[in-house]
Amino acid sequence: MRFLTAGESHGPGLTIIVEGMPADVPLLAADIDRDLARRQVGFGRGGRMSIETDRATIRGGVRLGRTMGSPIALTLENRDFINWQVPMSVAPVDLDDPEVAAQLEAKKITRLRPGHADYPGAIKYGLTDVRNILERSSARETTSRVAAGAIAKQLLRQFNIHVHSQVVEIGGVGGDAPLRPELPDFAEWKALFEQVEQNDLRCHPALYERLRERIVEAAKGSYTLGGVVEVVAYGDIPVGLGSHTHYDRRIDGLLAGVLMSVHTVKAVEVGIGTAAARTIGAEVQDEFVSVDGEIARTSNHAGGIEGGMTNGQPVLLRAYLKPLPTMRKPLKSVDLVSGESFEAHYERSDTCAVAAGGVICEAMAAIVLAQELQRKFGGDSLGEMLRHAGRSPS
Repeated sequence: MRFLTAGESHGPGLTIIVEGMPADVPLLAADIDRDLARRQVGFGRGGRMSIETDRATIRGGVRLGRTMGSPIALTLENRDFINWQVPMSVAPVDLDDPEVAAQLEAKKITRLRPGHADYPGAIKYGLTDVRNILERSSARETTSRVAAGAIAKQLLRQFNIHVHSQVVEIGGVGGDAPLRPELPDFAEWKALFEQVEQNDLRCHPALYERLRERIVEAAKGSYTLGGVVEVVAYGDIPVGLGSHTHYDRRIDGLLAGVLMSVHTVKAVEVGIGTAAARTIGAEVQDEFVSVDGEIARTSNHAGGIEGGMTNGQPVLLRAYLKPLPTMRKPLKSVDLVSGESFEAHYERSDTCAVAAGGVICEAMAAIVLAQELQRKFGGDSLGEMLRHAGRSPS
């Protein structure tokens, strides 16, 4: 399975093509819309969330509620495009029309924003207007990833594999307390994430008020906050997704790579992550024990991955998101064209988008897990994959 996306932040809409999904996987637009809505939740979000209510339209690859084995095509409308029809017109416009020229000039950006793709993108493509770079590098693009991830989750669910996330820290608050037992079972994971979805920060209830107060403080001070999200894949995780044989087949590398591709993510951990570098080997490894003749573990410090392969335990990942670089109190910058010093351009932004970041990260993790599941139990239809995995269709 692979996916491609197209579309700009203020253009007509977004397009997603998902190729390689086996036939007969249940899929409704509502399955995708559910995750799109979760991406838009989050105390501390900005004005774009009040403009867009994302709904997926399935244009191809699905018939009677099940995938056909052909490419799946989705579109998502940008409702804000009504205000950008001239500046983001696909067709040429009349530059001799003073009103048209004025609208284009009003949306032109030459003042570089620190922390964004503006400067390297403008230099790479030889531009004097950063608008083209901003439009595609905007986090609006992650809507497409969440849609593709929702489709991947539908395949995973047929194998009783579930991917979810929670916020564990915002602005330095919350990272001090473990919020889960060492080796929870399926029911415990399920109950935890049901709790997480009950609040608009997508965090453990015990953390909610502290995190909310931190965001209110940041909003009053006109600055932004980053944080940490935990992504967990649990259920019937097969042993052996990924491979030890080649560097580019190791599943921890694949997962870390896609999480690092998410806007603002600056670090990723697997299992106990950096803590493993600060302790002795005997305290890091997950020992084997025999329980009623079955092989079991005493811990999951490895985060469900050993030697580049899943080991059957829940896959535990953490992603560290930097504060958003666009702030109401602008940073110092330079005009790309004139070279003069200015305060950086401000485009609509959020105080904190960590809750949304978790949904995006889980989508990307789900895509990798679905790809590796297909690689291991390949088939053209869901039934064929299930047979290869020794499972009965539900």
